[in-house]
Amino acid sequence: MKLYGIVGYKNAGKTGLMERLVTEITGRGFSVSTLKHAHHAFDIDQPGKDSHRHRVAGAHQVLLASGARWALMTELRDTAEPPLDDLLGRLDPVDLVLVEGYKRDGHAKVEAYRAVTGNPLIARDDITIRAVASDTPMDMDRPVFDLDNTAAIADFILSEVGL
Repeated sequence: MKLYGIVGYKNAGKTGLMERLVTEITGRGFSVSTLKHAHHAFDIDQPGKDSHRHRVAGAHQVLLASGARWALMTELRDTAEPPLDDLLGRLDPVDLVLVEGYKRDGHAKVEAYRAVTGNPLIARDDITIRAVASDTPMDMDRPVFDLDNTAAIADFILSEVGL
């Protein structure tokens, strides 16, 4: 599987870019999965539902299945967060995995950047960021794309991974 990341600070446009890239790249006939890093606890089930009750009761894993989808939840409890490579190993094979977050990992990435946030540009100090998708023009030592030019960003990523 090929892997490419989208990174950036909060409100930089990462999730919107990810969503548009998935639509663009799958529209070209490639299979795509996504992996998103969250910096906080999250729930994918609802309090009071059976799966939530199983998990709260102490189950290590809860697999919820229906005719439309299935989801496997694993409680880490007192164990460390698994590294990106371990999580990637749990995905079914696809042409491309787009990863949102994991900015400190060594895979190639595009940084989403919005000037209005006032955050510094990560790419200036990170060689794993191969391009920047920005809402403002900038002079860089690597490609800079308009944040809304999804087709050009997709072209770049697909070229980078050899698809």
